[in-house]
Amino acid sequence: MRDGAGRTLVEIEENIARTRTQLADTLDELAMRVHPSTITAQARAKVLASVEQRVGKAYVAASRGVERLRAEFTDEQGKPRPDRIVPVALVGGGLLVLLASRRRKRES
Repeated sequence: MRDGAGRTLVEIEENIARTRTQLADTLDELAMRVHPSTITAQARAKVLASVEQRVGKAYVAASRGVERLRAEFTDEQGKPRPDRIVPVALVGGGLLVLLASRRRKRES
């Protein structure tokens, strides 16, 4: 026996079974997508990606800063420039002495 579209009863039943299987698969996929653990995992992945991107940008910026600083204290051949290093070292040493003396005064 055939329907108006020329399909047999067996073909219609096979089509219904196939549609039910597809619908069940779709429902399973939707259930997985809205499951709290899936949503949590997706949110965690987005946060980690954002953090990694920001850390990467910070690393690049820090590397550039270090290169600029190195360029200030070395010549074109990469040799140290005492005329720039010595004054900075003296100022840094002076600050350390000042901080140490202030700390001793507080402890006394």
